[in-house]
Amino acid sequence: MAKSFQRLNLCLFPFFFLAFSFITKPNEAYPLSTSSRWIVDETGQRVKLACANWPSHLQPVVAEGLSKKPVEEIAEKIVGMGFNCVRLTWPLDLATNFTLAHNVTVRQSFQSLGLNDDIVGFQTHNPSIIDLPLIDAFKTVVEALGNKGVMVVLDNHITKPGWCCSNDDGNGFFGDRFFDPAVWISGLTNMASIFNGVSNVVGMSLRNELRGSRQNTNDWFKYMEQGAEAIHSANPNVLVILSGLSFDADLSFVGARPVNLSFAGKLVFELHWYAFSDGNSWATNNPNDICGRVLNRINKGGGFLLNKGFPLFFSEFGIDERGGNANDNRYFGCFLGWAAENDVDWALWTLTGSYYIRQGVVGMIEYYGALDSDWNDVRNSSFLQRLSLLQSQLQGPGPRTDFYDLIFHPLTGLCVVQSELDPTLLTLGPCKESEPWSYTSKNNLKIQGMPFCIQSTGTQKPVRLGLSCWSPNSKWQTISASKMHLASTTSNKTSSLCLDVDTNSNVVANPCKCLSKDSSCEPMSQWFKIVRATTGLKGSRLCNHVTTPKELLPYNSDLL
Repeated sequence: MAKSFQRLNLCLFPFFFLAFSFITKPNEAYPLSTSSRWIVDETGQRVKLACANWPSHLQPVVAEGLSKKPVEEIAEKIVGMGFNCVRLTWPLDLATNFTLAHNVTVRQSFQSLGLNDDIVGFQTHNPSIIDLPLIDAFKTVVEALGNKGVMVVLDNHITKPGWCCSNDDGNGFFGDRFFDPAVWISGLTNMASIFNGVSNVVGMSLRNELRGSRQNTNDWFKYMEQGAEAIHSANPNVLVILSGLSFDADLSFVGARPVNLSFAGKLVFELHWYAFSDGNSWATNNPNDICGRVLNRINKGGGFLLNKGFPLFFSEFGIDERGGNANDNRYFGCFLGWAAENDVDWALWTLTGSYYIRQGVVGMIEYYGALDSDWNDVRNSSFLQRLSLLQSQLQGPGPRTDFYDLIFHPLTGLCVVQSELDPTLLTLGPCKESEPWSYTSKNNLKIQGMPFCIQSTGTQKPVRLGLSCWSPNSKWQTISASKMHLASTTSNKTSSLCLDVDTNSNVVANPCKCLSKDSSCEPMSQWFKIVRATTGLKGSRLCNHVTTPKELLPYNSDLL
């Protein structure tokens, strides 16, 4: 039987699209400070850190990749990939060993390690740097990033140059063989002084991944407070960033005992979160169950600090970007949903496509790297697409009334948008093109300012925008331990269907899968996260005349 249709003029309703504040270069109203859980500039506007880690702490004590590409080109690539910040790592010896920092050149460092091919590459791509002392080469990298508008967080990664980290490497905690607190404080003071007045150096991370048998909370407070005071005394412009215990997975102890500092408005905490932080649990458990359990650990381990009014910087996370690691793949969807929902500051591990030398292996490829092994291209463009919403500033300080919701799909990094071919249908598209959704108290997913809500129309069928928002198939509830399944009941209330995506990126409804127990099931196509945003709505979309099936119209057509 042929369906009857009625024309519906969407111009009768306000209809807006989103204009995101995608971060390609930082706000230049330096220095930065904190306002409750936000990092802000001098005008009080939020500045979100969306960083890439750029290692400079390994044996050569030189930022990786400079034998592959000019430093300016790498800085341009960083901006081009959507990062506004670099977490630049450094070994303590660079700030405390005068001979190493000032008397050893880049060329001599490579020669001592037998890295002759890298010397040739350095002479080709960065001839002005190769004969600089190591500390001056480090400064040159910071300057090149500043010239491209990229902020820098200086991270004291380790004491002796080399790969990090293990429990027994002598670098883990105060009092270890290579971790003399007095020397460490001297090094923090020196590094803070060197970059005092360098405006794009916006923060200093005091120490990477505290760990080992010596770790205890009393020494953590004692020395972290001393280190923070030393940095602030030498350079009051930078944020001071404090890491946790147990490889920076645990800040739970800060909940009961505040950090005591003589200054305010500069304190940030940092956490790390990898799949391997929980062993192989992601691959051996049901993805929804393990996501829920790990999120509980993350919130207890430091996520609670957001509600206590402190910025929380996830300064390391990442995956094997080749895509074949089930442990990584499941974890990453869970991480993206949580990070988008909480709009946290972050730093991807890592920028690096390959290392000069790592753990004795020359030219080791870094499969967690955003760039390929030759530093030419992006290693995995779909991976960067999944990060794109996180590179956007979604929330900020101060009371707001212009909030709206996005329906984020972590598996793709896209959001639910109206189809260009039929605006009653939904598909995945760039989040910056999303309609402003509203997740109502009645569990409807509606377009703000309009009566249309998302409705399921049956198993394996497209969901549609309709007007029967009272119907059971228009009510969407978050279910499963991950809180990322959006489920509605069928019209006859006999079963539940979840939002899903087909092979053409169309949004459909399918039976909810993998809700618990089954460890072999992959639910990520059905993972959606409702993300609250407070960026202003700007512009207006072109009016459309939508062809709407008559049965989806309300009984009282006078409403139209």
